[in-house]
Amino acid sequence: MKRRHKDFLLNMISVVSSLISVTVLCLIITYLFNNGSSSIDHHLLFGDYYPKSSNAEVCKDYEQLAMNDYQGEGYYSKKWGIAFKDIESKHKEKEISVVYVDENSPFNHLKSLVAGEDGASKFMKDGDLIQNIYYIDSLGETIFLPKARMQNAENLRDLLENEAKEIVSCGYQTIGGGIRGSIIVTLYLIAIALLIALPIGISSAIYLHEYASKNYFTSLIRQGINLLTGVPSVVYGLMGVTVLFPITQLFGATSTSVLLGSLTLAIILLPTIISATEEALAVIPQGLKDASLSLGATKSQTIFKVVLPAAIHGILTATLLSIGRIIGESAALVYTTSTVINDHPHILNQGTSLALTIWTIMAGEQPNYELASAISLIILIIVFAINIIVKNASKKLAKRYIG
Repeated sequence: MKRRHKDFLLNMISVVSSLISVTVLCLIITYLFNNGSSSIDHHLLFGDYYPKSSNAEVCKDYEQLAMNDYQGEGYYSKKWGIAFKDIESKHKEKEISVVYVDENSPFNHLKSLVAGEDGASKFMKDGDLIQNIYYIDSLGETIFLPKARMQNAENLRDLLENEAKEIVSCGYQTIGGGIRGSIIVTLYLIAIALLIALPIGISSAIYLHEYASKNYFTSLIRQGINLLTGVPSVVYGLMGVTVLFPITQLFGATSTSVLLGSLTLAIILLPTIISATEEALAVIPQGLKDASLSLGATKSQTIFKVVLPAAIHGILTATLLSIGRIIGESAALVYTTSTVINDHPHILNQGTSLALTIWTIMAGEQPNYELASAISLIILIIVFAINIIVKNASKKLAKRYIG
């Protein structure tokens, strides 16, 4: 009777613990979805984080023609063939955005005034943010219209309709707030770190389990590996800057870089990969190895053609854990890749991963909770997708090698 009560109590503890974990996960996902889902769009995934500014004048040969009717959203100026609307940018600033530009509009016939662009043809497009406009009024005077005087989209439309006789030039910029560069950096980190850590980690696990003698030295190595799994990431970051930086200099890096962050992450991943792979090797039946050896296979042939294929599920699990660690890592990368968001990253330049981008935008004077939630939601989606891919691959490989 006491055993039954004890078993019931333990089962209830397990059920309650599971419910608490699931509830917390659901609350986190709900919060991120409510705050960040509206910010996820094409521009967020494929756009630059920093706005690009342009300054252009209306082409000299422009001839004003009749504008088409426009019935879409925003405040439309039929006189100038352009529609505006009020938005809040991903940097949490009030902006006036362009939502439509007529093909006959002067804003569709611009020439760059930026040095080095040699008068290149420019045009406004949906999503651009108006910064200033120069126009000529009915008295023939050139008027400068800054963003502060525009106030809002409706007022800007009315000013252009009622006061402007000719558009001279304008300044505008892209909306910014995209994370394309951070996604690229994250992919770089995953590819380079796994390319280094997986071969070394799997080889080390094979040696420890299949070749190393069971003695004090081997036991000491295992204890050291277990100890490394508990070392704080920030310590690895400091190690990367002091020990690994000279190595990246040999490849041409002059400061912290994506390559330095990848090397640091590779070292962070080694204990996880070694431990998980060794555990996967340990569960392979001894009879499977003996059968291979009895058929004339050498020990190395048995390991690489029998043992490793049978342990593929554990190895892929280690890979999955490693990818999750890379995507979620931030402390070590603060020192090794910097906290400067780079829209055009290179492995020898600085950049931020998705997790580090969240840290960066939340560390300022005005934390952007919506953008941080959107990036967090994207991270969860990526991790979930990788989980599905790895598990499916694991099942197919397991069927192929062990039936």
